[in-house]
Amino acid sequence: MQESKNKYTNKLITETSPYLLQHAHNPVNWMAWNNETLELAKKENKLLIISIGYSSCHWCHVMEHESFENKEVAKVMNANFISIKVDREERPDIDQVYMNAVQLMTGRGGWPLNCIALPDGRPIWGGTYFPKKNWINALTQLANLYKEDPGKAIEYAEKLTEGVKNSSLVQFNDKDIIISIDKLKKTVDNWKNNLDTKLGGSKGSPKFPMPNNLSFLLRYGNQANDPEINDYVNTTLDNMAFGGIFDQIEGGFSRYSTDQKWHIPHFEKMLYDNGQLVSLYSKAYQATKNKTYKNVVYKTLQFIDNELTSKEGAFYSSLDADSLDKEGNLEEGAYYVWKKEELQEILGNDFELFSNYYNINNYGLWENQNYVLIRNESDEVFAKKNHITLKTLEEKVSEWNKKLLVVREKRSQPRLDDKSLTSWNALMLKGYIDAYSVFNNSHYLDIALKNAQFIVSKQITSDGGLNHNYKNGKSTINGYLEDYATVIDAFISLYEATLNEKWLTTAKQLTDYTFDHFFDQKNHMFYFTSDRDAELITRKLEIEDNVISSSNSIMANNLFKLSHYYSNTYYLKVSKQMLSNVYDKVENYGGGYSNWLELFSNYVGSYYEIAVSGSDALNKIKEINTKYIPNKLIAGTITKSNIPLMEGRDATKKTLIYICVDGACQLPVTDINKAWNQIKINY
Repeated sequence: MQESKNKYTNKLITETSPYLLQHAHNPVNWMAWNNETLELAKKENKLLIISIGYSSCHWCHVMEHESFENKEVAKVMNANFISIKVDREERPDIDQVYMNAVQLMTGRGGWPLNCIALPDGRPIWGGTYFPKKNWINALTQLANLYKEDPGKAIEYAEKLTEGVKNSSLVQFNDKDIIISIDKLKKTVDNWKNNLDTKLGGSKGSPKFPMPNNLSFLLRYGNQANDPEINDYVNTTLDNMAFGGIFDQIEGGFSRYSTDQKWHIPHFEKMLYDNGQLVSLYSKAYQATKNKTYKNVVYKTLQFIDNELTSKEGAFYSSLDADSLDKEGNLEEGAYYVWKKEELQEILGNDFELFSNYYNINNYGLWENQNYVLIRNESDEVFAKKNHITLKTLEEKVSEWNKKLLVVREKRSQPRLDDKSLTSWNALMLKGYIDAYSVFNNSHYLDIALKNAQFIVSKQITSDGGLNHNYKNGKSTINGYLEDYATVIDAFISLYEATLNEKWLTTAKQLTDYTFDHFFDQKNHMFYFTSDRDAELITRKLEIEDNVISSSNSIMANNLFKLSHYYSNTYYLKVSKQMLSNVYDKVENYGGGYSNWLELFSNYVGSYYEIAVSGSDALNKIKEINTKYIPNKLIAGTITKSNIPLMEGRDATKKTLIYICVDGACQLPVTDINKAWNQIKINY
């Protein structure tokens, strides 16, 4: 630890993670997670403080300011502990283990995550945010316990570690599973009890956008002809689009809403949310033709273009919730909120109409006389109510937003986390591909291809694996299953949009790599970490779908699709076994297994292989994509294909469309309407 002119510098100064660098000048003697640090803890026989967060986390900043920048706190930490800072986004494997431990101890989790562990890494105590006084008291007691009665600490660590190891065990299910619409209906009926049909999302608050939940329910509502679910999905998507969780001026979604009406977010904007929500709103537009959903996609992708895209075509990770207010204080949401007087000055005679549109009233009021823009009705309804044409309203909204953007850009900008994570890049890549497929906007395809090329050229290693992170031209962390699963998924979609077999071939190569380095032969599931990674206290399996779908559920869906493309019965067998392993968990917790339910749905009713062959294949595929068909994959060629699914279907003078189920095809047709007539969306 160095001190110069009251400014400290610790070992984090050599790291590349923006989150770790934010703590490089704390008086706490922070170190990074590495072998050197862990060996030092064993050598000095000191407990570990494992403090986990991420750069755009508001409460992480609060605890840093209150405790980690404080000399009194630093004195306790430096004297008794080896203190390790972890960026959860760079090291999700460490985060999973210690989050699991804290959840077992306290019944809840979140960030900042603070866990105290033995020198060998086995956890003994932890929690999330602590006020300064509580933090000092807890650390003092734990340090005394370890000095005076280490056996008690070790005994507790053994029990807790056993709990962490057992919490993600998955048994091989050797029983036949019943796949039926009845099972699916029971699952959704149980789920309905937790759905907020008035405001959308789950009942209560906070409200998280759960893209995989909504994507499955969109599919189920359409395939099962369930009007209640269709209404729920549309209500959720409308209210999210109208709410403060969506940036009405610049586009892009914040991580979650603190209230029930999607109004006041924690203002950080995460790449992974926006990538998935672009995919979701694109599909929703495809199914409903609701212009609001198209507007959300276009505004969100404009935000990504402007704020989260590098010159190399990589996507950055996030924008911070906090920025400097007019007094120079770091304040959550300062960049985004408005005073009424400020808006009156900017908008002049238009203020009254603006005020009605964005609710500059009690409905839109937050705190300290700040307003967060929120709508509560569609443009069509608002225009009619205010006796103006829809076109006039759209012109006015565009003009208002431009004026507000000019003012906002003069404010202190939220901090950017400019590292790139392979898995999150793949989610955003998939978003661009889905937007291109639905809206036929060539710019989206250009961005997608540039990002895909970035992944291939920068993130694929010499042995055919993936790296997890990228910053300043360097990748320093071996890839996790989430990186492989999401890239494979995105590359399959990119093949479907372009018919360039390079992307499908790469997806298959990465899949085979996961079998070599991640697969558990005993249980037929994939570990989160590679067999080449240094061991933590346990090797975890990621099963439940959260804000991001679990890496195993994405892999199971990938294997299902690739089994069709490559006529690979082993892929299909593993995919179905993975589904079988979680089968008993699904019915009572649909929200935690929604991406598994996507796979389940593929077995209920017909799943279509749409193969298009001929010089006009790409245009035919564009026509196919004007309709919402969730139970299909697309293959095709303009000339000749090397993919088994396309065997015997090389291009002829006419462009032919083959509609097949499990390899059995109807007669090829040239007319898109005849092709559609061969497809049934319903279960």
